[in-house]
Amino acid sequence: MSEAASARSAIRREAEEVAGTFPALLIEAERVAQTVASGMHGRRRPGQGENFWQHRAYVFGDPVNAIDWRQSARASGRLYVRQNEWDAAAAVWIWRDASASLDYRFDAHAPTKRRRADVLAVALSILLAEAGERIGLLGGARAHYGRTAPMRILEGLLAAPVEDGGPPPGATGFGSRVAMLSDFFIDLSSLQAAVGACAGAGAAGVLLQVVDAAEEEFPFEGRIEFEDVETRSRLVLGEAASLGDDYRRLFIAHREAVADIARRYGWTFIAHRTDRPPQTALLSLYRALADLKALK
Repeated sequence: MSEAASARSAIRREAEEVAGTFPALLIEAERVAQTVASGMHGRRRPGQGENFWQHRAYVFGDPVNAIDWRQSARASGRLYVRQNEWDAAAAVWIWRDASASLDYRFDAHAPTKRRRADVLAVALSILLAEAGERIGLLGGARAHYGRTAPMRILEGLLAAPVEDGGPPPGATGFGSRVAMLSDFFIDLSSLQAAVGACAGAGAAGVLLQVVDAAEEEFPFEGRIEFEDVETRSRLVLGEAASLGDDYRRLFIAHREAVADIARRYGWTFIAHRTDRPPQTALLSLYRALADLKALK
């Protein structure tokens, strides 16, 4: 078995174990009449046809057969894909941060933030798929449906290159929901822009912050050399403990700023540490998305 296949199998197995701890967590099934009505009401329709909504730029992970070659030929050096109304509407869109900072862990026996975020994203997609929901990766070409959807989500997560930056633009659609999983150690202006764009399109969502215990507690003492996992720049402190209080204040302030962005647009903010049970975060995330759906 290849390393990639082994990683997919391990994450899928752990995600199924997490999802399986909830005996009967199902989001209510989409009522066909309401789905069709909401899908046809109040939409901007730049394109023609019953299902076509708009073109958007091709992003990594989009299937080749989604490319509109005729539209792309009119552009200079850019590829475009067709975004269908049904793909964007009434779906749950997931974004897991691809930044290198998610590879951090203080304890070698603890999962990295990336591993925990992947497990939670796939476990969530398992529960949603069992409930008949459509699930997609934010910025991707389409949402998926059925038992194969979680594996599509997992494959998309593992195929995404490690890169810095905030959430990508995505045509979410009115009535859809968004789950963003990250440590949110990013430029908050990009986060606010992404959340604002989703909210402006009629989507509600959840921001789930995944952090390592050491990032929250700052347990360091004595002479410590810190290395930025993204820039590889280094900082040596003669007595790290002397900065503990200031660091923790800044950490709390940053977390509160992320929570403020969520509140500003009527979204939900959830904080999770990798040394805590993943089931707790999954339940909170699931309930938040269910509550948002009930408000529609």
